Amino acid sequence: MKRTLILLVVFLLLGGGAFWYLSTDDERNKMTLAGSDRDFALEDMSQLHKIFIAGRKGERSTLVRNENGGWDLEGAGPANPHVMEPLLEAIRNVRIKYKPSDNAVKNMVNVLATQGKKVELYDKAGNLLKAYYIGGSTADERGTYIIMDGAEQPYVAEMPGFSGNLSVRFDRYGDEWRDKLLFSEKVEDIKYLSVEYPKQKNQSFILEATGSDYTVKPFYDITPEIRRPFKEGSVEAYLVNFESVGAEAFRNEYSSRDSIMQTIPFCSITLVNTKEDTTRAVFYPIIKEKVTTQDRKTGDYVTTGGYLDRYFVLRNQQDFMLAQHLVMEKIFWGYASFYKDTNLLN
Repeated sequence: MKRTLILLVVFLLLGGGAFWYLSTDDERNKMTLAGSDRDFALEDMSQLHKIFIAGRKGERSTLVRNENGGWDLEGAGPANPHVMEPLLEAIRNVRIKYKPSDNAVKNMVNVLATQGKKVELYDKAGNLLKAYYIGGSTADERGTYIIMDGAEQPYVAEMPGFSGNLSVRFDRYGDEWRDKLLFSEKVEDIKYLSVEYPKQKNQSFILEATGSDYTVKPFYDITPEIRRPFKEGSVEAYLVNFESVGAEAFRNEYSSRDSIMQTIPFCSITLVNTKEDTTRAVFYPIIKEKVTTQDRKTGDYVTTGGYLDRYFVLRNQQDFMLAQHLVMEKIFWGYASFYKDTNLLN
């Protein structure tokens, strides 16, 4: 009887323990999901000073917050704000969508190991805030694989209000992060501007701010000064075009770069702002080649091309870029553009 009682007590204790374990399993699972291995979002973005992103093929990109609150690609100048904004949004808002099944974990880890990018976030003092790997997506492209550095459990992540693969926001390298603006100056901040057309010397000019006014004079000494009346507001109308002039892409690795730079450029523009910062852009024309094709309906042969399409641009003797003529033409004024036409004065 005594032995039976002891066995009964042991059975009740074991049963109670099992019931407690099973009843709290969901709660413990939730606590695990709320742990440090899934705390990816950086809510206080004011802490963030440096972002390091490394690819599996040796790509390295370091983005650093500058003194103006913007971002630079370390050692290469300003980062493109249109690229940085989606990246910072993902860093701030990434969250766990769900914990994958055990069967899916192995494949996710393999994808992260071969395709994932490592992301390290630092504060201004150089302290590591977060480090994780991100890359790969679910079959429906609505979830992104992610795992905290040093953790064993991967997750599927998402961002509220966004449907797609978050990893594309981190998937850039080198010049892809950089700002493609050639000029970005407010009218009142432009102190000096020279525009030189080597093949049209008489249209080349120098524009300077003199107090609250401006002077426009020929670039070359051999060019006679125009004596016609000045167009009121013409300088301001021209300078406003320099508030935002953007190239299409970087071409620093272009194989024919050196040979192109040996040719005569279409135009060279030098801008000096009130802080004495100088920006120089040299434009080399790209002529769209003529192509003759046959119209399928009429049978007639049509020739297209033979017009100015784009420019290669050398910026500050460093960057080789590609720019569209339709975007650039607004800054290609001639010396005579600032003066009234005498035929309209009579």
